[in-house]
Amino acid sequence: MVFGVLSATVQVILGALFGFLAGGPIGLVVGTVVGLLVGAVFGWAVASAGVYAPDARGIFLFVVDHTWSLLNTVVGAIYLTVHLVFGHSLDRPTSAGSGRVSVVQGVSPRYATTIGTVCAGSSSGIQRHEDVHIFQGRLLGPLYIPLVLANYVLFTIAPVWLLYHDHTNAPINRFTRYFEIGVYPHVWNEAIAYRIQGTPPR
Repeated sequence: MVFGVLSATVQVILGALFGFLAGGPIGLVVGTVVGLLVGAVFGWAVASAGVYAPDARGIFLFVVDHTWSLLNTVVGAIYLTVHLVFGHSLDRPTSAGSGRVSVVQGVSPRYATTIGTVCAGSSSGIQRHEDVHIFQGRLLGPLYIPLVLANYVLFTIAPVWLLYHDHTNAPINRFTRYFEIGVYPHVWNEAIAYRIQGTPPR
């Protein structure tokens, strides 16, 4: 419960601060409301699933997620809120003590997607891969999302990955495969995660 309340409080303060800086008193109100809505949802998930264990590791992960990696946590909180709005379910047994918020349903039935500390649609067969993304976010903090987005843009418009792509076993023979088989598995965060667990799509 304490972790959930603290998480929501941090996100409300952050929303209020950014709102004020962006739009003065009106921005303060809007930012506070947005921070409250998103923070309350994420805080509820953290508390109800016992995401952070009440031990040294759990406290450490909570502190990292709400300081250095706060941008990732907030974007993940928004991602979680969208999932819940669409009726997706919190996976409490998988979330408990894990340092991550797991959602049963994913964006796509073929892929799990992790943003911040929120992992949707995963399974035991690919969870280690998704946990790599959570670690990457915690390690790089506010740099993580910009670096991932920059790599996607770069590899979309300048496909240097074509130089080392496995054209025999994973041919790029139609437009959708350019992204699914080409860009996606070659961006740095996915390439690292696939080396640790999983097989890139073919």
